[in-house]
Amino acid sequence: MSEPAESKNLTGVWNGLYSYSSGVSVSFVATLIDSGSALSGATHEPNVLGTSSGSTLTALLAGGRQASTISFVKTYDEAGPSHYYPVSYEGVLNGEATEIEGRWRIGDGTTGKFLMIRSEGKAVAAEQKKRAKV
Repeated sequence: MSEPAESKNLTGVWNGLYSYSSGVSVSFVATLIDSGSALSGATHEPNVLGTSSGSTLTALLAGGRQASTISFVKTYDEAGPSHYYPVSYEGVLNGEATEIEGRWRIGDGTTGKFLMIRSEGKAVAAEQKKRAKV
């Protein structure tokens, strides 16, 4: 019998994509640290909206989890235009604890969708399938 997703540790590297309603999507990499019900970590992503297009933006994450509900606030390291405001994320962890999908919002009312996939998730899933066949 497999362990429920909400009891699995989420510490690790996650590849993500967030999208604006305009259709613009931005990829990011998040490193999560799971300490029970508390989540922390950091992200880096390309600067696609700012004046320094092509540079990298970094941010810190702080939040938590309750069962399969994940929530955190991403606070960018640099001060600047409106897209540097803290961003609230709320999503749901899938049953294998390899994906988090949900919505993000900024205080000015801008919202969008996001998806995060644990980078080793595919390898773990393949290994589990291989073991199940034995």
